[in-house]
Amino acid sequence: MNIRDLQYLVAIDKFKHFSDAAESCFVSQPALSMQLQKLENTLGVKLIERTTKSVMLTPVGEEIVAISKNILVEIDDIKTAALNAQDPFTGDIKLGAFPTIAPFLLPKVTRTISTTLPNIRLLLVEEKNETLVAMLHNGELDCAILALPIEHTNIEYVKLFEDPFYLAVPQSHPLSKRKRIRQSEITSESLLLLSEGHCLRDQALKVCNLMDTADNQDFRATSIETLRQMVASGIGITLIPKIAQKDTDGLAYI
Repeated sequence: MNIRDLQYLVAIDKFKHFSDAAESCFVSQPALSMQLQKLENTLGVKLIERTTKSVMLTPVGEEIVAISKNILVEIDDIKTAALNAQDPFTGDIKLGAFPTIAPFLLPKVTRTISTTLPNIRLLLVEEKNETLVAMLHNGELDCAILALPIEHTNIEYVKLFEDPFYLAVPQSHPLSKRKRIRQSEITSESLLLLSEGHCLRDQALKVCNLMDTADNQDFRATSIETLRQMVASGIGITLIPKIAQKDTDGLAYI
């Protein structure tokens, strides 16, 4: 049994498919399958249930995968410690960020790091908040930019900044020239929000409840840019964080 065997087993757990697991490990499917068969023979237990339609782990397979993930994380820590001993500002950093902030924050982060720490290589991942949290737990990320609150107490975090919401309306909207508005003035408006799973949607819904405003149930966007274009077209209004505002997007922010 070696590290490679554990990596193959963890890949099977992740993809539930031999071809995809093999591709992620940069080996052929027969090589991966044969190596896992050898691992089963070495341990004397069946780890994987193979059928023509699906691949799943046995109960003992799931138990060994959980142990293997911890081992692989510790092995990465050993490699990192060795690299840091040679040069503390050399190596890879796996950084995640949620999609609604990634396009606006990550370019600044990468530019600063490439200038000040040229021997650091950033490996960037853009995923939803809950996926990033799971990746942190599994050791797939070193750190992540997340939206608060974080309900997992075993994650250490530092609050970076607060970003206020602004009401975004078309520049042709009667409220576009106003600096302040009353809640009652937008209760009849069609409020456009992101789809389920986006942390910005959850935060916006809290604001909606405070304003006694209902969101448009017939529309769900997958990005802030889609929201921006829909509002500019006069489909409705939305809430956009300050970091995502543009001066030339045809919207007014209140």
